[in-house]
Amino acid sequence: MDVFQITLRKGYQIQDLKMDLASLCLKAGVKNLRTVFLMTDAQVADERFLVLINDLLASEIPDLYSDDEVENIISNVRNEVKNQGLVDNRENCWKFFIDRVRQQLKVTLCFSPVGNKLRVRSRKFPAIVNCSTIDWFHEWPQQALESVSLRFLQNTESIKPTVKQSISKFMAFVHTSVNQTSQSYLSNEQRYNYTTPKSFLEFIRLYQSLLHRHRKELKCKTERLENGLLKLHSTSTQVDDLKAKLAAQELELKQKNEDADKLIRVVGVETDKVSREKAMADGEEQKVALIMLEVKQKQKDCEEDLAKAEPALTAAQAALNTLNKTNLTELKSFGSPPLAVSNVSAAVMVLMAPGGRVPKDRSWKAAKVTMAKVDGFLDSLINFNKENIHENCLKAIRPYLQDPEFNPEFVATKSYAAAGLCSWVINIVRFYEVFCDVEPKRQALSRATADLTAAQEKLAAIKAKIAHLNENLAKLTAKFEKATADKLKCQQEAEVTAGTISLANRLVGGLASENVRWAEAVQNFKQQEQTLCGDILLITAFISYLGFFTKKYRQSLMDGTWRPYLSQLKTPIPVTPTLDPLRMLMDDADVATWQNEGLPADRISIENATILINCERWPLIVDPQLQGIKWIKNKYGEDLRVTQIGQKGYLQTIEHALEAGDAVLIENLEESVDPVLGPLLGREVIKKGRFIKIGDKECEYNPKFRLILHTKLANPHYQPELQAQATLINFTVTRDGLEDQLLAAVVSMERPDLEQLKSDLTKQQNGFKITLKTLEDSLLSCLSSASGNFLEETALVENLEITKQTAAKVEKKVQEAKVTEVKINEAREHYRPAAARASLLYFIMSDLSKIHPMYRFSLKAFSIVFQKAVERAAPNESLRERVANLIDSITFSVYQYTARGLFECDKLTYLAQLTFQILLMNREVNAAELDFLLRSPVQTGTTSPVEFLSDQAWGAIKVLSSMEEFCNLDRDIEGSAKSWKKFVESECPEKEKLPQEWKNKTALQHLCVMRAMRPDRMTYAMQNFVEEKLGSKYVVGRALDFATSFEESGPATPMFFILSPGVDPLKDVESQGKKLGYTFNNRNFHNVSLGQGQEVVAEAALDFAAKKGHWVILQNIHLVAKWLRTLEKKLEEHSKNSHPEFRVFMSAEPAPSPEGHIIPQGILENSIKITSEPPTGMHANLHKALDNFTQDTLEMCSRETEFKSILFALCYFHAVVAERRKFGPQGWNCSYPFNTGDLTISVNVLYNFLEANAQVPYDDLRYLFGEIMYGGHITDNWDRRLCRTYLREFIRPEMLEGELSLAPGFPLPGNMDYNGYHQYIDAELPPESPYLYGLHPNAEIGFLTQTSEKLFHTVLELQPRDSQAGDGAGATREDKIKALLEEILERVTDEFNIPELMAKVEERTPYIVVALQECGQMNILTREIQRSLRELELGLKGELTMTSHMENLQNALYFDMVPESWARRAYPSTAGLAAWFLDLLNRIKELEAWTSDFTMPSTVWLTGFFNPQSFLTAVMQSTARKNEWPLDQMALQCDVTKKNREEFRSPPRVGVYVHGLFMEGARWDTQAGIITEAKLKDLTPPMPVMFIKAIPADKQDCCSVYCCPVYKTSQRGPTYVWTFNLKTKENPSKWVMAGVALLLQI
Repeated sequence: MDVFQITLRKGYQIQDLKMDLASLCLKAGVKNLRTVFLMTDAQVADERFLVLINDLLASEIPDLYSDDEVENIISNVRNEVKNQGLVDNRENCWKFFIDRVRQQLKVTLCFSPVGNKLRVRSRKFPAIVNCSTIDWFHEWPQQALESVSLRFLQNTESIKPTVKQSISKFMAFVHTSVNQTSQSYLSNEQRYNYTTPKSFLEFIRLYQSLLHRHRKELKCKTERLENGLLKLHSTSTQVDDLKAKLAAQELELKQKNEDADKLIRVVGVETDKVSREKAMADGEEQKVALIMLEVKQKQKDCEEDLAKAEPALTAAQAALNTLNKTNLTELKSFGSPPLAVSNVSAAVMVLMAPGGRVPKDRSWKAAKVTMAKVDGFLDSLINFNKENIHENCLKAIRPYLQDPEFNPEFVATKSYAAAGLCSWVINIVRFYEVFCDVEPKRQALSRATADLTAAQEKLAAIKAKIAHLNENLAKLTAKFEKATADKLKCQQEAEVTAGTISLANRLVGGLASENVRWAEAVQNFKQQEQTLCGDILLITAFISYLGFFTKKYRQSLMDGTWRPYLSQLKTPIPVTPTLDPLRMLMDDADVATWQNEGLPADRISIENATILINCERWPLIVDPQLQGIKWIKNKYGEDLRVTQIGQKGYLQTIEHALEAGDAVLIENLEESVDPVLGPLLGREVIKKGRFIKIGDKECEYNPKFRLILHTKLANPHYQPELQAQATLINFTVTRDGLEDQLLAAVVSMERPDLEQLKSDLTKQQNGFKITLKTLEDSLLSCLSSASGNFLEETALVENLEITKQTAAKVEKKVQEAKVTEVKINEAREHYRPAAARASLLYFIMSDLSKIHPMYRFSLKAFSIVFQKAVERAAPNESLRERVANLIDSITFSVYQYTARGLFECDKLTYLAQLTFQILLMNREVNAAELDFLLRSPVQTGTTSPVEFLSDQAWGAIKVLSSMEEFCNLDRDIEGSAKSWKKFVESECPEKEKLPQEWKNKTALQHLCVMRAMRPDRMTYAMQNFVEEKLGSKYVVGRALDFATSFEESGPATPMFFILSPGVDPLKDVESQGKKLGYTFNNRNFHNVSLGQGQEVVAEAALDFAAKKGHWVILQNIHLVAKWLRTLEKKLEEHSKNSHPEFRVFMSAEPAPSPEGHIIPQGILENSIKITSEPPTGMHANLHKALDNFTQDTLEMCSRETEFKSILFALCYFHAVVAERRKFGPQGWNCSYPFNTGDLTISVNVLYNFLEANAQVPYDDLRYLFGEIMYGGHITDNWDRRLCRTYLREFIRPEMLEGELSLAPGFPLPGNMDYNGYHQYIDAELPPESPYLYGLHPNAEIGFLTQTSEKLFHTVLELQPRDSQAGDGAGATREDKIKALLEEILERVTDEFNIPELMAKVEERTPYIVVALQECGQMNILTREIQRSLRELELGLKGELTMTSHMENLQNALYFDMVPESWARRAYPSTAGLAAWFLDLLNRIKELEAWTSDFTMPSTVWLTGFFNPQSFLTAVMQSTARKNEWPLDQMALQCDVTKKNREEFRSPPRVGVYVHGLFMEGARWDTQAGIITEAKLKDLTPPMPVMFIKAIPADKQDCCSVYCCPVYKTSQRGPTYVWTFNLKTKENPSKWVMAGVALLLQI
C-alpha cells in the first residue's frame, strides 16, 4: 500500500488539504489503489484541518469535488457499477465510489496524548474517537528497552560480548530513571521533561557513535605516544654509529681537498692562454667595427643619391604606362605630323640608337619604320638599358631637350602618344645624369665591402681558436667544481653528523620528563581502553538525558542513581571510578577558549557547552537570561546565520545554510515550532542522505550543516516529539554563575584596576592553557609524523626542542600567574557579599513569576538596576562599611524596582521571601522554625484545655512544643492561662512581648507562637518582622514617584502599566508629557486605545514615533491577543537605532487566571512594570488622598478653616470608602471603582459652595458627595445607606469646634499647612485596625487569616523543593471520583411526589403553597444531580463520550466544589461540596418532616428554604387573610426571644418562630435584648429563636432600632432576603458602619 502524507509548506491552508484529500479519494475510489493517509500532530497546522478529517471519517467531505469532477468520477466508475449488476444511475455510481474509498483508503492519525489537546479534539471532532480504532502506544517496558538496546549492541564489535547484556540493562535503567526523575522535576519545579522511544534510540545511536569516535581517538593518541617513545629510545643508541661515520667523513674530506688544489693550478695556466688570445681578438674586432662604420656611411650616400634619380625613373615609367598599342598606332597613322611630334620621334630614335650610332635619317618616315611593329617598339622602350646610354646619343639628344616645345604638356596638345614619348625621353635622360654621379661612390662602396669581408674572416679565425681554448678550460673548470662540491658535501655531511650527535644528546636529556610522562600516559590510555565502554556509557547518558535538568537533578541522577546501579550489576561494566564526564569530552584548553568567547565560568555552563558541542540531535537551549546565545554568537562569529521563525525570508536562510553547510541559529522560539521545519528537526534525509524536504522543496543536505534552536522562555513546555528531535539544554543562569558575574561587575566599578588585572590574567591563563595544549599536540605530532631516522631532520628536532623550551616557559608563567591570581582574588573577595546578595535578589525576583505571570524581570534590566545601586551607595573610607552600604543600596534598589510592578497583595509576600532568604543566607534563622512558620503543621485529634485557644490552635502549639526551643510551651500555657489569655486576646499581640520567660525569644520564634495562636495578626506581625530585620523604609506605603521611574525608561525600555479598577495611570504620563513638551496639540504624543482594527493604527504610530522621537501610549493591549507577538517584534526592532527620545507606554489588565495570561514574556521582561493599584491600609490611603492636592490648594479658599477641615475629612472619607472593600461583603455589598477623580471633583464642589454661601451648607454638601460624586458609583441601597452614614459622621458642624473624631483616637486636625497634615497623619493616626473604618476587629480576622494563610502558602511554594519521590501509590483521581459519585447517588433521596402531596391537603394555605414550591425546587435540583452523575458514571465506564460538562463535573467532584449545573439550580452557598451536600440532605430531611402532615414546625429553619422571602411573605399573607388587612400596608415585626430552638414545643398561634440565623459585625445580648459589641474572635454568633409576625406598617416601632438586612450567605449583595428591625441603645449609625447583618448561612 502507498503511504501518503501532506507536505506542509508556507501558506498551506484548508483548500490545499481539500485538494490533497480529493486526489487521494480519486486514487482509492476510481483507480482502486489501496492507500494509507497518515497524519501526525505536527501536520495539523490549523485545527480547522480536523473538520475535514472528521467529515472523512464520519461520512464524506461535503463539496470536495466540483460538479464537473463529480460527473467525471461517475462516468469513470459507471462500467464497474454495471459489471456488478447494479443500475448505473447517478446515486448508485456515487455510492459505489464512496464505498470503494472507504474500503481502499485507510486513515491513520498519530496524535500525542500529552496535555489536553487530544481530549479537546475528541470532543470537538467526535469521529476521531467514534469512527476509529484507538491503538494506544504506551511507554516501552523495561524488557522492551533491554531487548532493543541489546539488539543494536550485538552489531557493535568494539564491546566485549560478556558486558553487552549489562550495558543493555543499564541503558534501560537510565531511560526509566529519567522518566521517574522527570515526574519529580514536574512536581517540584513545574518543568516538563519528556522521554520517548525515539529518545532511547537516539541514546543508543549516540553511544555507538561516541564509542567508535573515542576508541579511534584513543588508539591514535596511544600510537602517537608509543611512536614518540620509540623515537626517543632509539635516539641514544644511534650516537656511537654517528661518531664512526663522522671520522670516515673527515678522511675523505682531506683527500678531496688535495685533488681540488691540483686542479686549481692547471686551470690557472689555461686561463692565461685564453686571456692573451682574447686580447688579440678584441683588437681585430675594433678594426672590423671601424670598417663596418665606413661601409655603412658609403652605402647610405649611394642610396640617398639613387633616391634622387628615382622620381625621374618613376616619371619615365609613368610615361610608358600612358602608351599602348592603340595610341601608338594612332601616332603612326599621322601622315604629316606637327614638328613637335616629329621632334619627339626623332629624339626617341637618337636615344635608342644601338651602340651610339645615331641615325642620320630622323624623319617621320624613318620614325614610322622604327614604330612599325608597335608591340616590339613598346617592349624596347620598357626594357631600355637606362644605366648605359652612349655618349653620342646624349650629345645628339641635347638639341631636342633644349627646344622649348619639347615639353610633354605642349606635345600633348598635338598627340597624347607623342606626349608620353616626350616625357619618357626627358626623364630617362635625367635618370642617367644622376646615375652617372652615383657610380664612383658605388665603386668605393664595393672596395670597402671587400675590405670588411677580409677583416671578418680574420676575426672569425681568432674566435674559433678562443672557443677551442674555452672548451678546454670549461672541462677543467667542471672537474674543479665537482671536486669542490664533493669537498663541500663531505664537509656538510660531517657537520650534520656532528650536529645530529649534539641534537641527539640534547633531545634525550630535554625530553627525559616526557619520556616518563608519556610512558605513564600510554599505560593510562591502555587502562582507559579497558573501561571505555563503561565511561562512554555514562557520558552518553549525561549528554542524552541531563541537559534540561538543573544542577541538583543532574548530580542526583549521575551520582545518586546511575553509578550505584552500575556497581550492583551481576556482570559489572568496567568504568573509571572517579570519572568526570566532562574530562573525556573536553580539556582545559577547550574550556579556556569557551570562556574567552563569553561562556560563564560555572560548572553548569561548562556542562551545557559540552553537551551542545557533543550532542548529535539539534541542541535547543533554554536561555531566559540570553547568556548562552551570547556565547554561541561569539563562538561561531560571522559564520553563524541568525534568524527567527516567521521572520521574512527565514526559510530561504535555512535552505542556503543547509546547502552550504553553515551553522544556523533560530532564536526566540515559542512553545510550538513551524510544522514546515518538521523534516529538518527530525533529520529526515532522503535520496541516500543527500536531501531534506523543507515544505515541498527538496534541499541539498550538507553534512557540515548545524542547527541550534534557542528560546528565551523561562519554563517552556515542549511536546515530547520535539524533545525527542532535539537535545534540550537548560542554560538558565545559576546562582553561583551569576554571583561571579556580579562580583566582576561590582569590582569593575569599585576597583576597575583590579578587575582589569583579573580579566587580563584570566585571558592570559586561558591563553596559556590553549598554548600548552597546542605545544603538546605539536610535539607529539612532530614525533609521530617523523619518518625513518628522524634525527637526520635537524629542523624537526630543533622544533621539538623549541617546543619543549616554550612549554617550560609557559608552565613557569602559569605558576607565576596563579600566585598573582590568589592575591587578586583575595582583594576581590571583600566584595563577594554584595555580589552574593545581588544574585540572591535576582533569583527571588525571578521566582515571582510563580505567583503571577505578569511578574517577569530580565537579567539585563536587573543588571542596570544593580549598576545604578552601586553608583548610588554611600561612599565610605572603610572597605567593610562600603560593602555594607553596597549591600543596603543594592537590596533597596532591587526592592523598589520590583515592588512597583507588584500588586499590593503580593508586596508583603515578596518582602517576606526576601527577608527569609537573606536571613537564611546569613545563617541567622533556624530552618526548622522557618518551616513551622510556613507550614503551620497541626497535631490532629487534640482538644484545647483552655477556652481562649481553639482546638486547631492547640494542635499547632503541641507541634511547636515538640521542638527544642519551645519545649514545655504547652504546659506553660495551661499553667499560666491568665497571662497567655491576655496575650492572645490582645488587640495587637504582634506588638506585645510573650509572657514570662518566653519574652526573650527571637523575632522568628515570636512569629511561630503568633502563627499558632493568632494567625489573623500574622500580616501585621510579618510587617514588624521585616521592619526589624531590613529597616522601616521597606514597609512605608508611599509609592515611587512616576517621574523617577520615567528616568529609567528609554527606546529599548518601555513602561508597562498593570491596570486595576478605579485607577487611571495614564494621567501621570500625560502630566509628565506636558512638563517635557509632549502633548496631543504638539502632535508628538500618540494615544491608541487598542481594540478591533486598531492594530494597524498602533503599528503606524510606533514606526512614526520611533523615527521622530515621539511618545506612544498603547492602552488595553490585552484586547488584541493575536497582535501581541507582532508588537513584541516591533518593540524589539525599535529598541535599536531609534530616536533617543522615543518612548512607549502600554497598559493591560492582568488575566483572571495564569492559563488566561497572554502578554508575551519579551514585552514584560524589557519593560518597567508599574502596578496602578490603590494603596492598602489607612495610612497609605490617607497620604495618597492628600497627595492629590498641594499647599496652593489649601490656600485657594477664602474660608480657610472650614475648607481645610472639610477637605481633610473628605480625604479621610475617601480613604475609608476605598480601603473598606478589603473587608469583602462586610465592607461593601458590591465592589465600586471609587477613584481620585471623585475626591478632586468633590473638593472643587466644596470650594465653589463655600465661596458662594455664608454658612456651610452641610446637608447640600453631604447630598452632593454621597448621592452624586461617590453615590454615582453605588448600585446597592444598603451601600448607599453606608455612604450617607459616613458623611453624616465625618462632615457636620461639630468639626469646626474641634469635637469631631474621625476614628477612635484620631481627632480631626486643626488648621495646618500641607506638610503639617502629612506629619499629623504619621504621628497621630492609630495603627491599622478595623476601628478606623467603624468596624469591629472581628471584621478583619476572616480576611486577615485568609491573607496570612495565602501569604505563607505562597512563600512556601517559593521555597526550593527537595522532594524526590511522589506521594506514593494512593487511590487514583478516577477512583476517588467514582467513590464520591456512588456515595452521592446512594445518599440522595428520591423526588417528592408533588401530586401525592397536593392530594393530602384540603386547603392550599400560603404556608402549604411555599412547602410545595420548595419541594418542586428540590426536585429540580435532585433530578439534575442524579442525571449528571449517572451520565458521568457512563462516561467513566467508556459507554458515553466525555463532554465538557462531564469534565467540569468531574473536576468539581475532585476539587470539592459544587458543580456549576447544580449551583445554578440550588440556593446560594459558600460551602465546599462535602459541606454543601450534608446541608442539602438536612434541607431534604426538614422538608420531608414538614410535608409529612403539613403541620407547621415549632420553629422553622429559615435557612433551609430555596426562597426564604416566599416564606416570610406567606407569614404576612396568612395574617392578612385572617384579619382581612391589605397586604401592601403590612410589615414584619421581629422579636428576638431568649430561648433556643430545643425549648419550643409548638408553633405560635400568630406568626412563626424561626431559627438558624447568625449575626455578623456585632452580637445579640440575650439578657438585655439589644445589639451589642461582638466578642473578639467570635465572628458570627448564633441568634436565639426569633418570633416573626405581621403587623400593619404604621404600627412598626422605629425608635431605637437598627434596620438590619438579612442575607442568605456571607457574600451578601444579591443574596438579600429581608430587613429585620432590631433594638439598640447605641446610635444605629454605629451598626451601619460596622456592617452588621443577619446571615442564614456561614
